[in-house]
Amino acid sequence: MTDQTAPLDELVRRTAEELAARRRGAVAVGAIRGEESATHGADPRALFEIGSISKTFTALTLARLAGRGEVALGQPMSELLPSGAAVPQLDGRRIELEHLACHTSGLPRLPKGLMPRGLFSSDPYAGCTEEMLLNGLAHTRLRSVPGSRFRYSNLGAGLLGLALARHAGLDYDELVQREICRPLGLEDTRVVLDGERAGRLAPGHSHFGRPRPGWRLAALAGAGGLHSTVSDLLRLARATFGDGPQEVIDAIALTRATGHPISKISTAHPGWLSMERAQDKGGPRLLFHNGGTGGYRSLLAVIPERRAAVVALSADARSVDAPGMRLLSDLAGRSG
Repeated sequence: MTDQTAPLDELVRRTAEELAARRRGAVAVGAIRGEESATHGADPRALFEIGSISKTFTALTLARLAGRGEVALGQPMSELLPSGAAVPQLDGRRIELEHLACHTSGLPRLPKGLMPRGLFSSDPYAGCTEEMLLNGLAHTRLRSVPGSRFRYSNLGAGLLGLALARHAGLDYDELVQREICRPLGLEDTRVVLDGERAGRLAPGHSHFGRPRPGWRLAALAGAGGLHSTVSDLLRLARATFGDGPQEVIDAIALTRATGHPISKISTAHPGWLSMERAQDKGGPRLLFHNGGTGGYRSLLAVIPERRAAVVALSADARSVDAPGMRLLSDLAGRSG
Protein backbone atom coordinates (compact mmCIF):
# COMPACT_ATOMS: atom_id res chain seq x y z
CA MET A 1 0.00 0.00 0.00
CA THR A 2 1.40 3.42 -0.99
CA ASP A 3 0.82 6.61 0.96
CA GLN A 4 -1.51 7.78 -1.80
CA THR A 5 -3.75 4.71 -1.33
CA ALA A 6 -3.53 4.48 2.47
CA PRO A 7 -6.71 5.20 4.45
CA LEU A 8 -7.16 8.92 5.10
CA ASP A 9 -7.45 8.38 8.84
CA GLU A 10 -4.07 6.64 8.90
CA LEU A 11 -2.35 9.39 6.91
CA VAL A 12 -3.71 12.10 9.18
CA ARG A 13 -2.78 10.15 12.31
CA ARG A 14 0.80 9.73 11.08
CA THR A 15 1.14 13.43 10.44
CA ALA A 16 -0.29 14.37 13.83
CA GLU A 17 2.07 11.95 15.56
CA GLU A 18 5.06 13.27 13.60
CA LEU A 19 4.27 16.82 14.67
CA ALA A 20 3.46 15.94 18.28
CA ALA A 21 6.77 14.10 18.70
CA ARG A 22 8.73 17.31 18.20
CA ARG A 23 6.92 19.74 20.47
CA ARG A 24 5.37 20.31 23.88
CA GLY A 25 2.24 22.16 22.76
CA ALA A 26 -0.95 20.56 21.51
CA VAL A 27 -1.25 19.62 17.83
CA ALA A 28 -4.38 19.19 15.73
CA VAL A 29 -4.37 17.96 12.14
CA GLY A 30 -7.33 17.64 9.79
CA ALA A 31 -7.63 16.66 6.15
CA ILE A 32 -10.13 16.15 3.37
CA ARG A 33 -9.80 13.75 0.44
CA GLY A 34 -12.82 13.71 -1.83
CA GLU A 35 -15.87 13.27 0.37
CA GLU A 36 -13.89 11.89 3.33
CA SER A 37 -12.46 13.87 6.22
CA ALA A 38 -10.42 12.96 9.29
CA THR A 39 -8.84 14.70 12.27
CA HIS A 40 -6.23 13.60 14.81
CA GLY A 41 -4.40 15.08 17.77
CA ALA A 42 -6.13 17.59 20.00
CA ASP A 43 -9.90 17.83 20.09
CA PRO A 44 -11.13 19.28 16.75
CA ARG A 45 -12.76 22.09 18.75
CA ALA A 46 -9.52 23.10 20.49
CA LEU A 47 -8.68 26.71 19.68
CA PHE A 48 -5.33 27.98 18.41
CA GLU A 49 -3.99 31.33 17.29
CA ILE A 50 -3.84 31.03 13.49
CA GLY A 51 -1.62 34.04 12.85
CA SER A 52 -1.42 35.04 9.20
CA ILE A 53 -4.19 32.71 8.05
CA SER A 54 -6.22 35.66 9.35
CA LYS A 55 -5.13 37.41 6.15
CA THR A 56 -7.19 34.90 4.18
CA PHE A 57 -10.28 35.92 6.13
CA THR A 58 -9.47 39.61 5.68
CA ALA A 59 -9.09 39.21 1.91
CA LEU A 60 -12.29 37.18 1.62
CA THR A 61 -14.08 39.94 3.51
CA LEU A 62 -12.72 42.42 0.95
CA ALA A 63 -13.99 40.16 -1.83
CA ARG A 64 -17.45 39.91 -0.25
CA LEU A 65 -17.73 43.69 -0.02
CA ALA A 66 -16.36 44.13 -3.54
CA GLY A 67 -18.82 41.57 -4.89
CA ARG A 68 -21.68 43.69 -3.55
CA GLY A 69 -20.18 46.87 -4.96
CA GLU A 70 -19.58 48.41 -1.52
CA VAL A 71 -15.86 48.79 -2.25
CA ALA A 72 -13.66 48.12 -5.27
CA LEU A 73 -10.40 46.21 -5.43
CA GLY A 74 -8.82 49.20 -7.17
CA GLN A 75 -10.14 51.71 -4.64
CA PRO A 76 -7.47 53.82 -2.91
CA MET A 77 -6.98 52.88 0.73
CA SER A 78 -7.08 56.56 1.66
CA GLU A 79 -10.80 56.71 0.83
CA LEU A 80 -11.58 54.28 3.66
CA LEU A 81 -9.37 55.91 6.30
CA PRO A 82 -10.22 58.94 8.44
CA SER A 83 -10.30 62.25 6.61
CA GLY A 84 -6.88 63.81 6.63
CA ALA A 85 -4.98 60.54 7.17
CA ALA A 86 -1.63 60.83 5.38
CA VAL A 87 -0.99 57.83 3.11
CA PRO A 88 2.36 57.55 1.31
CA GLN A 89 2.59 57.42 -2.48
CA LEU A 90 5.45 56.69 -4.86
CA ASP A 91 5.81 57.95 -8.42
CA GLY A 92 2.28 59.28 -8.18
CA ARG A 93 0.78 55.82 -7.58
CA ARG A 94 -1.64 55.41 -4.69
CA ILE A 95 -2.05 52.30 -2.52
CA GLU A 96 -5.18 50.41 -3.51
CA LEU A 97 -7.09 47.78 -1.54
CA GLU A 98 -5.94 45.05 -3.91
CA HIS A 99 -2.32 46.06 -3.29
CA LEU A 100 -2.80 45.56 0.45
CA ALA A 101 -4.38 42.14 -0.08
CA CYS A 102 -1.68 40.94 -2.50
CA HIS A 103 1.30 42.43 -0.62
CA THR A 104 2.17 44.78 -3.47
CA SER A 105 1.53 48.04 -1.59
CA GLY A 106 5.23 48.81 -1.12
CA LEU A 107 4.63 49.19 2.62
CA PRO A 108 7.27 47.76 5.00
CA ARG A 109 6.61 44.50 6.78
CA LEU A 110 6.02 46.11 10.19
CA PRO A 111 4.51 49.39 11.42
CA LYS A 112 6.80 52.33 11.96
CA GLY A 113 7.65 52.66 15.64
CA LEU A 114 7.08 49.00 16.49
CA MET A 115 10.78 48.14 16.60
CA PRO A 116 12.88 47.82 18.66
CA ARG A 117 10.29 47.95 21.43
CA GLY A 118 8.31 45.03 20.00
CA LEU A 119 11.41 42.89 19.56
CA PHE A 120 11.73 42.44 23.32
CA SER A 121 8.01 42.14 24.11
CA SER A 122 6.09 38.92 24.73
CA ASP A 123 3.06 40.65 23.14
CA PRO A 124 4.70 42.82 20.46
CA TYR A 125 1.63 44.13 18.62
CA ALA A 126 -0.56 44.99 21.63
CA GLY A 127 0.24 48.70 21.31
CA CYS A 128 -0.72 48.90 17.63
CA THR A 129 -3.74 51.15 18.06
CA GLU A 130 -5.38 52.89 15.13
CA GLU A 131 -3.80 56.16 16.23
CA MET A 132 -0.34 54.61 16.39
CA LEU A 133 -0.71 52.99 12.94
CA LEU A 134 -1.98 56.13 11.22
CA ASN A 135 0.64 58.34 12.87
CA GLY A 136 3.34 55.95 11.73
CA LEU A 137 1.85 55.69 8.24
CA ALA A 138 2.26 59.43 7.79
CA HIS A 139 6.02 58.99 8.23
CA THR A 140 6.42 55.75 6.27
CA ARG A 141 8.39 55.54 3.04
CA LEU A 142 7.25 53.03 0.44
CA ARG A 143 9.81 50.40 -0.60
CA SER A 144 8.39 50.03 -4.13
CA VAL A 145 5.75 51.58 -6.39
CA PRO A 146 2.30 50.30 -5.37
CA GLY A 147 1.23 47.41 -7.55
CA SER A 148 4.70 46.73 -8.93
CA ARG A 149 6.39 44.24 -6.60
CA PHE A 150 5.53 41.58 -4.03
CA ARG A 151 6.73 42.57 -0.55
CA TYR A 152 5.06 40.70 2.30
CA SER A 153 3.60 43.21 4.74
CA ASN A 154 1.81 42.61 8.02
CA LEU A 155 1.27 46.36 8.14
CA GLY A 156 -0.52 46.33 4.79
CA ALA A 157 -2.80 43.43 5.71
CA GLY A 158 -3.58 44.99 9.07
CA LEU A 159 -4.43 48.32 7.44
CA LEU A 160 -6.76 46.50 5.03
CA GLY A 161 -8.67 44.99 7.96
CA LEU A 162 -8.77 48.37 9.69
CA ALA A 163 -9.97 50.18 6.56
CA LEU A 164 -12.72 47.65 5.81
CA ALA A 165 -13.94 47.69 9.41
CA ARG A 166 -14.09 51.49 9.42
CA HIS A 167 -16.01 51.43 6.13
CA ALA A 168 -18.53 48.93 7.54
CA GLY A 169 -18.92 50.73 10.85
CA LEU A 170 -17.96 47.58 12.76
CA ASP A 171 -14.89 46.30 14.53
CA TYR A 172 -12.79 43.81 12.57
CA ASP A 173 -13.97 40.82 14.60
CA GLU A 174 -17.66 41.50 13.98
CA LEU A 175 -17.07 42.26 10.30
CA VAL A 176 -15.41 38.88 9.71
CA GLN A 177 -18.20 37.19 11.67
CA ARG A 178 -20.80 38.82 9.43
CA GLU A 179 -19.12 38.27 6.09
CA ILE A 180 -17.36 34.90 6.45
CA CYS A 181 -17.87 33.05 9.71
CA ARG A 182 -21.65 33.11 10.08
CA PRO A 183 -22.33 32.28 6.40
CA LEU A 184 -19.98 29.29 6.61
CA GLY A 185 -21.04 28.20 10.09
CA LEU A 186 -17.61 28.84 11.62
CA GLU A 187 -18.65 28.99 15.26
CA ASP A 188 -15.22 29.42 16.85
CA THR A 189 -13.24 31.64 14.48
CA ARG A 190 -12.86 35.05 16.10
CA VAL A 191 -10.42 37.52 17.58
CA VAL A 192 -11.81 37.74 21.11
CA LEU A 193 -12.56 34.49 22.95
CA ASP A 194 -15.37 34.45 25.52
CA GLY A 195 -15.17 32.40 28.70
CA GLU A 196 -16.18 29.04 27.22
CA ARG A 197 -13.96 29.44 24.16
CA ALA A 198 -11.07 30.76 26.23
CA GLY A 199 -11.22 27.48 28.12
CA ARG A 200 -10.67 25.60 24.84
CA LEU A 201 -7.58 27.60 23.85
CA ALA A 202 -4.50 25.37 23.69
CA PRO A 203 -1.69 27.08 25.69
CA GLY A 204 1.07 28.35 23.42
CA HIS A 205 4.76 27.44 23.62
CA SER A 206 7.96 28.86 22.17
CA HIS A 207 10.21 27.05 19.70
CA PHE A 208 12.07 25.72 22.75
CA GLY A 209 8.92 24.52 24.52
CA ARG A 210 8.58 27.36 27.01
CA PRO A 211 5.06 28.66 27.76
CA ARG A 212 4.20 31.80 25.77
CA PRO A 213 1.32 34.23 26.32
CA GLY A 214 -1.15 34.91 23.57
CA TRP A 215 -0.75 37.83 21.18
CA ARG A 216 -3.17 40.74 20.89
CA LEU A 217 -2.87 42.47 17.54
CA ALA A 218 -5.14 45.41 18.39
CA ALA A 219 -5.81 47.44 15.21
CA LEU A 220 -3.60 45.04 13.20
CA ALA A 221 -5.99 42.13 13.81
CA GLY A 222 -6.57 41.73 10.07
CA ALA A 223 -2.96 40.63 9.71
CA GLY A 224 -2.99 37.86 12.29
CA GLY A 225 -5.44 38.30 15.16
CA LEU A 226 -7.87 35.41 14.67
CA HIS A 227 -8.20 32.18 16.62
CA SER A 228 -9.74 29.10 15.01
CA THR A 229 -10.11 25.32 15.14
CA VAL A 230 -9.40 22.44 12.81
CA SER A 231 -13.15 21.97 12.36
CA ASP A 232 -13.73 25.57 11.28
CA LEU A 233 -10.77 25.67 8.91
CA LEU A 234 -11.87 22.43 7.24
CA ARG A 235 -15.21 24.11 6.59
CA LEU A 236 -13.39 26.98 4.93
CA ALA A 237 -11.39 24.46 2.89
CA ARG A 238 -14.62 22.87 1.65
CA ALA A 239 -15.80 26.29 0.52
CA THR A 240 -12.78 26.45 -1.80
CA PHE A 241 -14.17 23.27 -3.40
CA GLY A 242 -17.45 25.06 -4.06
CA ASP A 243 -19.30 23.64 -1.05
CA GLY A 244 -21.00 26.47 0.79
CA PRO A 245 -23.07 29.62 0.36
CA GLN A 246 -22.81 31.05 -3.15
CA GLU A 247 -21.77 34.49 -1.92
CA VAL A 248 -18.71 33.02 -0.18
CA ILE A 249 -17.89 30.78 -3.14
CA ASP A 250 -18.03 33.86 -5.39
CA ALA A 251 -15.69 35.71 -3.04
CA ILE A 252 -13.20 32.84 -3.13
CA ALA A 253 -13.39 32.81 -6.94
CA LEU A 254 -12.63 36.53 -7.01
CA THR A 255 -9.55 36.08 -4.83
CA ARG A 256 -8.30 33.28 -7.07
CA ALA A 257 -8.90 35.30 -10.24
CA THR A 258 -6.90 38.25 -8.88
CA GLY A 259 -3.16 37.96 -8.45
CA HIS A 260 0.37 39.25 -8.83
CA PRO A 261 3.17 36.94 -10.06
CA ILE A 262 5.98 36.29 -7.59
CA SER A 263 7.99 33.85 -9.69
CA LYS A 264 7.53 31.51 -12.64
CA ILE A 265 5.65 29.06 -10.43
CA SER A 266 4.08 31.18 -7.67
CA THR A 267 1.47 33.94 -7.46
CA ALA A 268 0.21 36.18 -4.67
CA HIS A 269 -3.59 36.35 -4.53
CA PRO A 270 -5.70 38.30 -2.05
CA GLY A 271 -5.34 36.19 1.09
CA TRP A 272 -3.58 33.25 -0.57
CA LEU A 273 -0.39 32.15 -2.24
CA SER A 274 -0.61 29.70 -5.11
CA MET A 275 2.08 27.63 -6.73
CA GLU A 276 2.63 24.90 -9.27
CA ARG A 277 3.71 21.63 -7.68
CA ALA A 278 6.96 20.17 -8.99
CA GLN A 279 5.43 16.68 -9.13
CA ASP A 280 2.33 17.91 -10.98
CA LYS A 281 3.48 20.00 -13.96
CA GLY A 282 0.49 21.47 -15.72
CA GLY A 283 -1.83 20.19 -13.00
CA PRO A 284 -3.99 22.19 -10.59
CA ARG A 285 -2.20 24.68 -8.39
CA LEU A 286 -1.70 24.47 -4.65
CA LEU A 287 -3.43 27.28 -2.74
CA PHE A 288 -2.25 27.97 0.79
CA HIS A 289 -1.44 30.29 3.68
CA ASN A 290 0.47 29.59 6.86
CA GLY A 291 0.72 31.53 10.09
CA GLY A 292 2.79 32.03 13.21
CA THR A 293 2.58 33.97 16.45
CA GLY A 294 4.74 33.82 19.57
CA GLY A 295 3.48 30.41 20.65
CA TYR A 296 1.63 28.95 17.65
CA ARG A 297 2.05 27.78 14.04
CA SER A 298 -0.61 26.98 11.46
CA LEU A 299 -1.15 25.84 7.88
CA LEU A 300 -4.16 25.79 5.58
CA ALA A 301 -3.41 24.21 2.19
CA VAL A 302 -5.86 23.12 -0.50
CA ILE A 303 -5.97 21.84 -4.06
CA PRO A 304 -9.62 22.54 -4.83
CA GLU A 305 -9.67 20.71 -8.17
CA ARG A 306 -8.58 17.52 -6.39
CA ARG A 307 -10.89 18.10 -3.39
CA ALA A 308 -7.83 17.77 -1.18
CA ALA A 309 -7.11 19.91 1.87
CA VAL A 310 -4.93 19.92 4.98
CA VAL A 311 -5.15 21.94 8.19
CA ALA A 312 -2.33 21.73 10.73
CA LEU A 313 -2.42 23.68 13.99
CA SER A 314 0.24 23.70 16.71
CA ALA A 315 0.44 25.38 20.11
CA ASP A 316 4.21 25.49 19.65
CA ALA A 317 6.27 27.87 17.53
CA ARG A 318 7.90 25.15 15.40
CA SER A 319 6.77 25.08 11.77
CA VAL A 320 4.10 22.63 10.66
CA ASP A 321 4.57 23.35 6.96
CA ALA A 322 6.70 20.43 5.74
CA PRO A 323 4.64 17.60 7.30
CA GLY A 324 1.42 19.35 6.29
CA MET A 325 2.51 19.75 2.69
CA ARG A 326 3.67 16.13 2.50
CA LEU A 327 0.26 15.05 3.69
CA LEU A 328 -1.42 17.17 1.03
CA SER A 329 0.78 15.61 -1.65
CA ASP A 330 -0.25 12.14 -0.49
CA LEU A 331 -3.90 13.15 -0.68
CA ALA A 332 -3.78 14.90 -4.04
CA GLY A 333 -1.60 12.58 -6.09
CA ARG A 334 -0.54 13.87 -9.48
CA SER A 335 -1.75 14.30 -13.06
CA GLY A 336 -1.82 11.52 -15.59
